[in-house]
Parts: sequence; C-alpha cells; structure tokens
Amino acid sequence: MKNNHRFSKSARAAVYRVIKERRDMRHFRPDPVDPATLNRILEAAHHAPSVGLMQPWRFIRITEPDLRTAITTLVEEERIQTAAALAERSDEFMRLKIEGIRECGELLVAALSDKREQHIFGRRTLPEMDLASVACAIQNLWLAARAEGLGMGWVSLFDPVQLAQLLMMPAGSKPIAILCLGHVEAFYPAPMLIRENWAQAHPLQDLLFHNTWGCTQSST
Repeated sequence: MKNNHRFSKSARAAVYRVIKERRDMRHFRPDPVDPATLNRILEAAHHAPSVGLMQPWRFIRITEPDLRTAITTLVEEERIQTAAALAERSDEFMRLKIEGIRECGELLVAALSDKREQHIFGRRTLPEMDLASVACAIQNLWLAARAEGLGMGWVSLFDPVQLAQLLMMPAGSKPIAILCLGHVEAFYPAPMLIRENWAQAHPLQDLLFHNTWGCTQSST
C-alpha cells in the first residue's frame, strides 16, 4: 500500500544514519560552537515529545570558567566513588576517559524542572514520565548535534544535590545530565566502551520479546 507520508529515500537514509553514527563522545577540540548552530540544536531538543505537554526539561548553559572547573571537581569526586564501588574493576575504570568537560566548546546541564507535581496527565501511575520526557529532549539534542557534525557526551557521574546547589536550582528541580558539546577530531567508529572492552552491546533479538516477558520467538 502506498504511504504518502513517507519521507524520500535519501531523507530516510539520513535519519537512520545519524541514529547509527551517534556516539557518546569524550574527546573534543576547544573550538567554539557557532551560536546559530547551537540554537538549532537546542530547538531540536525543545521539539521533543513530553507527557501531557509538560515540557519538564531545563537547559543551563555554563559559560563561566570557574563554574566549569567546579563541575569538573564534582565529577572527579564521583568518579573516585564509582571506582571504589566497582571493586575488582576499579583500576580498569579509572583508566577510562569518562568526560570532556574541560575541553568541549559548550557545556550544558539538562535538568528536571521544579513544580512537576502539578502535572498529572500521563503521570498519575508513572510519575517518572517526566524523566523520560527529558531523556527524549537529550536524545533529540544528541542526534541534531551529530547531524551538524558536532560531538556530544552525556556525563552522569555527579551528586545531583551538590550540582543543584552549585547551579542555585530551586527546590524540587533536579539535574539529570552534564552534556559536553563541541567539535571533535573524529567520531569513534564504535561506542567507546566497546572499543575499550568494558562491555559488549546485546543484539536486538535478545531484547525483543513477543507477547510475554522472555518469549523471544513469535507464535505467528
């Protein structure tokens, strides 16, 4: 059956390509990001779906060098705590480059807004849908950045209470991600954690169930 809503073959290929070639980047050049490009990327994030159209995302652009240094310190503190919790993999973890906060051209913090309890639509039984909505915005930003030839890295090693205090965030809000954004020498040919032998990705067929949990073969 003909589908008149379908994008052209080249447009579809571009969408699938940017999804496949997106990488969690840790290595950046310090070159500044063009303001118009940054605005397009943030607009892409802002067009993300959100439950009940609550738009719970907030993006804080970090432009003060001292504040960037303070955020780096928070991440380093959590990196040490995470290494200790990993026990036998501690040394291996400490050898990984986990962020590019010092080098990236732009630094953003993605956060959940305050006063989210006012939004009931779609959240009565699943209040965490606000977090899912912010994750969609981050993914939009990530894909748009890749399409613009910019790298992005999602850093989650930080104490959210300490970071919220540092950024003078209101009660009820919560930082979710530190986002390193900028120019790169090259995109990793495969996810960095695979290249570093930290973990291996599961194939889709292992994660796709049919009708009931764990059933990996369809009866139809």
